[in-house]
Amino acid sequence: MSNPRYLTKSRFKMALECPTKLFYTGKKEYPDQKLTDTFLAALAEGGYQVGELAKCYFPGGVDIKELDYETSLAKTNDLLKLENVIIYEGAFQFENLFIRSDVLVKKGDRVELYEVKAKSYDSTTDSLTNSKGIVAKWKPYVYDVAFQKYVIQNSRPDLKITAYLMLADKSKVASIDGLNQLFRITEDDRNRTVIEYNGDVSPAALGERMLCTVNVDDICDSLYSDLPFEAGDTKTFRQWIHFYADHYQNDQLLQGALLGRCGKCEFKTTPEQALQGALNGYKECWERSAGFAAADFERPHILDLWYFLKKDTYIQNGKYFMSELTRADLEAAKPKPNLDPGLSRVDRQWMQIEKSAENVPEIHFDHSGLRDVFAGLTYPLHFIDFETTAVAIPFNKGRRPYEQVAFQFSHHVLYEDGRIAHEHEWLNSQRGIFPNFEFIRQLKAALESDEGSIFRYSNHENNILTKIYEQLRVSGEPDRAELCEWIQTITHSTSNSTSSWKGSRDMVDLWDWVKKYYFAAECKGSNSIKAILPAVLNNSDYLKAKYGQPIYGSSIPSINFNDQVWIKLDDKGKVVNPYKQLEPVFEGIDEDLLDELVLDEAAEISDGGAAMMAYARMQFSSMSVTEEQRIRKALLRYCELDTLAMVMIFEDWRDRLSRHGG
Repeated sequence: MSNPRYLTKSRFKMALECPTKLFYTGKKEYPDQKLTDTFLAALAEGGYQVGELAKCYFPGGVDIKELDYETSLAKTNDLLKLENVIIYEGAFQFENLFIRSDVLVKKGDRVELYEVKAKSYDSTTDSLTNSKGIVAKWKPYVYDVAFQKYVIQNSRPDLKITAYLMLADKSKVASIDGLNQLFRITEDDRNRTVIEYNGDVSPAALGERMLCTVNVDDICDSLYSDLPFEAGDTKTFRQWIHFYADHYQNDQLLQGALLGRCGKCEFKTTPEQALQGALNGYKECWERSAGFAAADFERPHILDLWYFLKKDTYIQNGKYFMSELTRADLEAAKPKPNLDPGLSRVDRQWMQIEKSAENVPEIHFDHSGLRDVFAGLTYPLHFIDFETTAVAIPFNKGRRPYEQVAFQFSHHVLYEDGRIAHEHEWLNSQRGIFPNFEFIRQLKAALESDEGSIFRYSNHENNILTKIYEQLRVSGEPDRAELCEWIQTITHSTSNSTSSWKGSRDMVDLWDWVKKYYFAAECKGSNSIKAILPAVLNNSDYLKAKYGQPIYGSSIPSINFNDQVWIKLDDKGKVVNPYKQLEPVFEGIDEDLLDELVLDEAAEISDGGAAMMAYARMQFSSMSVTEEQRIRKALLRYCELDTLAMVMIFEDWRDRLSRHGG
């Protein structure tokens, strides 16, 4: 007997993203390219620790571990016969709807429903709503708990349901050390996640509560009203629930609107899957809704246009291809002249469109612009890269949920005579410590011996250092004044800083230079270093000749490589991306999928997801010494390649300038 096709809370969330996904999901013939290893995703986000901590705040509950519908429903119903009971993962079914709730607290005929989310919330200042309604970033979580409450109160009308979101409260400060080390995460022999307690987890022993509860009953009541779900909608929230449920139950396709979100569709096939006969849900949507033929999928699509925020508007108006756009389409409503050196946003977008239309492989290289900025550099040049995370449950007493944690850096030096060396690296793999202050001490020691210019790639390093500055400023570290003063010399203040400054040695953003002075069509609009590096290598005879020899880790000092040859060609004569030459941090999982979970503030750079998850695994999950050493080695090699990639980009540019008069 096949399982019933219930609309669950995860499927409801999927339907709200795009209803067509309900037809594709769970079918082997439609491969799902999203990260399938939910263990790693939740581990990095802090979901397991936060979920388990929530249970500890409601001790004595019964955990319903059975996964099948029938058994979990029967056990839940039996427990609800008790006058008072706490249930973890309680199951409820109403018609063709099914949910599992994180925590239920029953007292008589009153039930408190807690949906636990590993998301940060300041209980003193934040709100789920504003004058326009539900705050956009909270909508998925509010809709989730509203869906659950709807199912419970309709399946059990005899109970009075009060619903809450339970969130990591960033206004709280941990009152004990080692809170996050109380929860050890592992997988059993059936690949199910198991939480092992590592000490006393009674509410009294846990100290200050790190999670807050936010009542959502009023929001739920407004959603359950007869008003349209969204402005201009034809259905109410309740009607949409049953509309989606009925279509899913009957396996009927709902065609969603084509929008910019389609670029991130997980139901695309890889070339290998296509050869094996797999169906491509993404292509089917464009064939049905836009009449695409096979050749249209080869044309440069508007979805691939860099940083174009008007994709929805043009797609809805039937403009799908870059060739259909004019330069005026790219301009803001009130365009301003570009007074800064280099390419503007519109310049870069238009260049992408023109080079895509012409199918011209030539790069754009601004000799004049780069010559000007090169003139302001001081040798030796330093190239640094950080790996960071934000831990849900604090490491130490005095720390807050989701504070930034810097756990690794790599440092290359390029001397004026052309010598290159990977001179320093640091990686904290010690469990349960807050590494930021030692990170700064080690970074300072690596960089303070001269006044050479320091390169970073994106705003990330500056943002992290300014956050550590604020952490240090209020700490009890004996050298805090010295460290804060040094941080100010290599950074500039941000809008969140308590004071204003611009350091005499403020770091240079190589990412900013890439956007202003360099363009390669093969990057397809991406400015990620993982896209820029192979483009630079493919277009540089100088780098091909140099790094086609086994010099890296021999004549060029390296901490993690020996006699490495970086230039390897595929069957089309293109350079194999050096990142693809490394052993993966997690076997069997594409690092690109991990990186897509981690976007920078401008949603442009998505690197570092694998490192973040690896660090979380080293900190919070049980693993063998061999596995820990393997992950540590992979982390060190990846971070070293990040700073080497910066060096290679700079070397190519310096070579081009030298061949054009300096």
